[in-house]
Amino acid sequence: MLWLKALHLIFMVTWFAGLFYLPRLYVYHAISNDAISNERFKVMERKLFFGIMTPGMIATFLFGVWMLVVYDWTAYATAGWLHAKLALLVLTLVYHYFCYLWLLDFKYDRNRRSHVFYRWMNEVPVLFLVGIIILAVVKPF
Repeated sequence: MLWLKALHLIFMVTWFAGLFYLPRLYVYHAISNDAISNERFKVMERKLFFGIMTPGMIATFLFGVWMLVVYDWTAYATAGWLHAKLALLVLTLVYHYFCYLWLLDFKYDRNRRSHVFYRWMNEVPVLFLVGIIILAVVKPF
C-alpha cells in the first residue's frame, strides 16, 4: 500500500510541476516578438504538456483509483474530505484542459491573451494543490 501512495505522490508532483511551469511558459511566449522564440516556446510547451504533465496526470489518477480499490471505496463513501478532494481534482482536470486549449492557441498563432492573464492563471494550481494536500492530510470533514 505504501508503494501505491509513493507512486501516487511522485506522479502528482510531476503533474503539478507541469501545471506550475506551463502557464509561466505562456507568460514568456505571450511577451515574445520574434519567430525563433515563438517556435522554441511551441516546442517547449508541447513537450511539457504531452511528455510530462499529461502522463503525470494519468498516472496520478491511476494510482489514486488503485488506492481507492485497495482501501475499499465503500469505507470512504461518507468521507467528506475525500469528496471535497475529488471535487478539487475535477477542477484541476478542467484547468489542465484549459492549459491544452491555450497550448492550441499558441500552436496556431491565435493567442489573444496578454502575459498578465497567464500570470494570474499561473497562480490557480497553487490553490488547488494547497486544498488537496490539506484535505488529504488533515481530513477536516
